[in-house]
Parts: sequence; C-alpha cells; structure tokens
Amino acid sequence: MFLSWIIPAYNEEKRIEKTIREVDAYLHARRLADGYEIIVVNSGSRDRTAEMVRSIQNQISGLQILNVENRGKGWAVKKGMLAGKGDIRIFADADNSVSPEQFDNFLPHLCLSGQERPGCFGVVIGSIEIAGARIEEQAQWYRRMLGKLAKYVIRIGSGLWEIRDSQRGFKVFTRAAAEYVFPKQTIFGWGFDFEILLIAKRGGFGIKEVPVDWINPPDSKVSIGAYLTTLLELLRVRWNMIKGIYGR
Repeated sequence: MFLSWIIPAYNEEKRIEKTIREVDAYLHARRLADGYEIIVVNSGSRDRTAEMVRSIQNQISGLQILNVENRGKGWAVKKGMLAGKGDIRIFADADNSVSPEQFDNFLPHLCLSGQERPGCFGVVIGSIEIAGARIEEQAQWYRRMLGKLAKYVIRIGSGLWEIRDSQRGFKVFTRAAAEYVFPKQTIFGWGFDFEILLIAKRGGFGIKEVPVDWINPPDSKVSIGAYLTTLLELLRVRWNMIKGIYGR
C-alpha cells in the first residue's frame, strides 16, 4: 500500500465526516497506483464521532476506525501510525487546518523505498515559521503570543533548534522512519510532536520543513493549561536524553 492517512479524533462529530470526505476526494483524484487507507483513531470520544465514521465506511473504500483509550493525542497518533500499512504515513489534524492537497508539496522530498536519492528525507513536516507559509488567524491574541514563546522554548530545550515549527499537525513519515520512531515514543500529550522529531533525528532520519497554508481555528482544543503540561513534557524529554533513551 502506498499511503496511510491517519486522523486522530476526540469528540469530532461535527466535522469528522467533512474532513474524511475532503481527504478521500483528494486521494481519489490522485489515483495512487498502490492504493491508500484512511484511519480515524477515535480517542475515547464521548460523542458520536465513531458512529459518524462507521456511517460512511460503505461509501469510502479503505476507511477504517481504530478505537483507543483516551490517553492524549500522541497516543492516538502512535497507535494509528503503527497500525498503518502504507509505505508513506501521514498524520493530520481532524479539522484539516492544513488542507489535504498540500501533501503534493511534501511528496517530492520523501525517501521512497527503492527510490532513495541524495537530498531526500525520512520525515517531512508542515511549518508556518519558514518562507512561503501563510496563516489565517482566528485564535485569540494571547494564544498566538504563547504559541510563539513556546516554540522558542521547545527549540532550545529539545535539542531541535534547527526545527522552527515542531508542532504542526501535518507530518509525513516513510515506512522506515515510522517503524523506527513510534515504538520509541513515550510522551502522549501535546509534547509528543517534538519527542518524535528528536527520536527521528537521533535515529539518523533527515527532517525537512515545508511551508503550509494553515488555518488557526478559534475553537482549538489546546487550553492554557496545555502549555504548562507541554513544559513538563519537555523536561521529561530532557531527562530521557540524559538517560540515553533516544540513542545518539
């Protein structure tokens, strides 16, 4: 299988069908020779998210639902990426804040199996902090300020200074990178993004940032308390680095 598209979802009954149909329409139009699958990882939703997905499974070939306990977005992503069968595996947010067709800009940078070449990468991530990115802001000013500050703290503390935006929910992995990184993932809250990138870096996989058009929704699930939690997770990553858990 060519591609696994992973969508972590928690209480997304209002938009999950629209999101799935947009992803499927894009992938169907690309006519991928080896096929694709869309895996919605239902993270213990308390609403009708799972029911909404099941209601359209007979209309969308390759659509799957994976029900997992609610241990954080990182847990849902880990389970989905390891369940995927694609040679390329992407996880993208359930609100399509980065539209599916932007995947076209990621594909040329990937080290596809049997087509490895100089300058290709095992991990390609969306970024709003490099030239060419565009942002449609709908979030409150204080969220934007905290987000900017958090990025610098993460870059300094995680050993990923060269990665300008580690937190976008649009990340693509080759099979080799996914199967190396996600079994080693230990953090399942909002800090999982920088942990998996650090694991990839320590594992020798090149990481490429690609500019994206990003819609910053006003109803983000990232609360103010999430920034404190992320700081604590950053300290855990530092401790794991000291203990050598991520290798060299």
